[in-house]
Amino acid sequence: MASRRHPGPIQQHPENGPGHGYGPAVELRTVRRAYGRGDDAVHALRGVDLALPRGSFTAVMGPSGSGKSTFLQCAAGLDRPSAGQVLLGGQEITGLNEDRLTRLRRSRVGFVFQSFNLLPSLTVLQNVLLPQRLAGERQDRRRAQELLAEVGLDGYGRRRPGQLSGGQQQRVAIARALITRPEVVFADEPTGALDTRTAQEVLGLLRRAVDALGATVVMVTHDPVAASHADRVLFLADGLLAGELIRPDAQTVADRMVALTARTAGAAA
Repeated sequence: MASRRHPGPIQQHPENGPGHGYGPAVELRTVRRAYGRGDDAVHALRGVDLALPRGSFTAVMGPSGSGKSTFLQCAAGLDRPSAGQVLLGGQEITGLNEDRLTRLRRSRVGFVFQSFNLLPSLTVLQNVLLPQRLAGERQDRRRAQELLAEVGLDGYGRRRPGQLSGGQQQRVAIARALITRPEVVFADEPTGALDTRTAQEVLGLLRRAVDALGATVVMVTHDPVAASHADRVLFLADGLLAGELIRPDAQTVADRMVALTARTAGAAA
């Protein structure tokens, strides 16, 4: 099988490359998340246990209401579990106060969202550098320009987000997510607002971030084609893990989703 490793200018970072450290990049230990109390409580996660290896690409799928978004928010430190533990690079983050948690997210986690979340008043280059600025780090303009070149936007640094297409804005978002050399990149429906061709290009960039940088990518998606780019596809149903596939093709993912959605609907009937 041909190697997926990209021969281009991206270089592995010694602190993030494969084999650095021990243990999983992300670990959830019996994580539960409920909203509300008593009989009216909504149980979004009901006890999720999993470990995601360093340098891997994991897709998370499930029917509507399965807990996908809550899973991502808890794993990324954007929401606190009601019970259980979340560990990032071996460090438990559930007990951190908000200030420490914010600093950790800024320095060790990257985010890619469906809506891009670029600041329209900043240039492309300034948007890419923003995580370093917020973290109080030296802004590495050279690295930012190299990342923009890597995502196909060499020479676009002075433009504003409003001057770019949706696909180009998502490329900027990927460069921004990688600027701090994060341990984990969390992507929430990153291709949901893109056409098929552009989506494939964006997924290829995420794949290369894993293969060439040793980054860990965790992507929530509803798209079987997007999920087929991952090393591992996890399925959630009713707040619980409901199976996984290893390096599947898109049709296998789609078939599993159809079966899971039918089973979930039948259980709710």
